[in-house]
Amino acid sequence: MNQVPRHIAIVMDGNGRWAKKRYLPRIAGHKQGVDALSRCVKSCLERGIGVLTVFAFSSENWNRPSDEVSGLMDLLVVALTRQLPSLNANGVQLHFIGDRQRFSDKVNSALVQSELSTAGNTRLIFNICFNYGGRWDIAQAAQKLASRGEAITELSLDRAMALAHVPDPDLLIRTGGELRLSNFLLWQAAYSELYFSDKLWPEFDEAALDNAIAAFRARERRFGQTPEQVSGLHRN
Repeated sequence: MNQVPRHIAIVMDGNGRWAKKRYLPRIAGHKQGVDALSRCVKSCLERGIGVLTVFAFSSENWNRPSDEVSGLMDLLVVALTRQLPSLNANGVQLHFIGDRQRFSDKVNSALVQSELSTAGNTRLIFNICFNYGGRWDIAQAAQKLASRGEAITELSLDRAMALAHVPDPDLLIRTGGELRLSNFLLWQAAYSELYFSDKLWPEFDEAALDNAIAAFRARERRFGQTPEQVSGLHRN
């Protein structure tokens, strides 16, 4: 395998631990995480990645302290305001994936405006999963089909998923040393290559991304076939 992945998905874990190690409030770690994400978007553009999907806020994160949750919401709005000119200049198309019902009008307005502003960009599709959960995604897809009276099949369910506008991720990265998916892209990651990094998300840089891509390129993706079929050596 010598190509770069078309679609990279990332669980950005470790912002709070990064801050704690430095005796800083957790929100300081999240601010550093935004900077790391900006670097990651730039790196993906430079490497010809077509789709980047990140786990920014899970449906379980509402259980965190209220001041941290409100700080994350404020940080999202501020980051969008600051980053939109750069995202547009670099051809990045934004999509926010998740249940928006619990967001304030201010947050929802910021999400809609940023999506509309970048809708015509084509260099990189950038999906930010915010108030997202893999189980929620499967449930909302099934509910959508049921409301239409459509049969629930693998194909119809796939087309009703929140990420139906992009191919499934080729490579799923999790930082922070944890070895689980934590309810992220449970449907879409069925055949993703998994890569776990001990680096906390604010420390995840270009070199770390290149290491993940190198690991991906070294793997043989068979999708149920034999190694001989994949290499083109199989003869009937």
